[in-house]
Amino acid sequence: MRAIVIHAAGDLRIEDRDAPAPGPGEVAIRLATGGICGSDLHYYNHGGFGTVRLKQPMILGHEVAGHVAALGAGVDGLVPGDLVAVSPSRPCGSCRFCAEGLPNHCLNMRFYGSAMPFPHVQGAFRQHLIADAGQCVHAGGLTAGQAATAEPLSVCLHAAKQAGDMLGKRVLVTGCGPIGALMILVARRAGARQIVVTDLSDNALDYGRKAGADLALNTGSQPDALEPFTADKGDFDLLFECSGAAPALASGIAAVRPRGVVVQLGMGGDMALPMQQITAKELTLKGSFRFHAEFATAVSMMRAGLLDTAPLISHTLPLDRAGEAFALASDRARAMKVQIDFA
Repeated sequence: MRAIVIHAAGDLRIEDRDAPAPGPGEVAIRLATGGICGSDLHYYNHGGFGTVRLKQPMILGHEVAGHVAALGAGVDGLVPGDLVAVSPSRPCGSCRFCAEGLPNHCLNMRFYGSAMPFPHVQGAFRQHLIADAGQCVHAGGLTAGQAATAEPLSVCLHAAKQAGDMLGKRVLVTGCGPIGALMILVARRAGARQIVVTDLSDNALDYGRKAGADLALNTGSQPDALEPFTADKGDFDLLFECSGAAPALASGIAAVRPRGVVVQLGMGGDMALPMQQITAKELTLKGSFRFHAEFATAVSMMRAGLLDTAPLISHTLPLDRAGEAFALASDRARAMKVQIDFA
């Protein structure tokens, strides 16, 4: 089988790898579609992010869907040919945080395409994938492209859970990449009264409008675009910071009203915090990291027609053009969610 392997920043290769058979409790999947995530781009463009660096060649990818090819012993509920969304989250189930019901904080997490541990956890961008049956969620009725968006959608559902009630709330989303755009979809479904999104890219903001934002502001061309929302200690009840950029966090916090909630999703390294504003306005600051149970919820909501991620898929390129796909995904002026067709 062929797989997409990163060796160093800018050194992306399509390589042949073995295709093992499924063992007990496992499912062999003929991969159909894989979405390029921001973390994949960090490895591709920079060789890692923060203190996480590539130390050996690694198969990339964790946003995937495919068709069941074969079942290992003891697997029920699936048959060959079924379309499944594959969760990349594989907690150990036995560490202290798994025991406490916090599997997204598993001490022995095996998350596809991660250089956090060494040896690295190999990713899912391969034509033939072996997954635990528990990772596979039936996605019948969806396209493979939609099913492959279950992972980033799960990130946003987890963030929504961190934020709490959104019914009738005024919501600010800073950063309108795929996570920011999906956060708009989720906030609207959760009953947000008003959604404002900011970004530096007009292309990204166009997708934000398509996702349901009431107002899209370019803070690159208009650095003071949020100033009207800072009067009288701020307007927004909730801030979802999706860019990982310190200036976006600071300007967003200035626009949040007293006792508002700030949820940080963006992963851009350590950021300075305007602590005096957080203190004086009695804001609640929450982090949001990965997901677990939300994955099945994401698939079921898409299958029920409650959330439609298809309009956010801007490009789909074949496996042979993987390098072009990664370059395109790095260009925010042209792309939103870029996917690779493995079929």
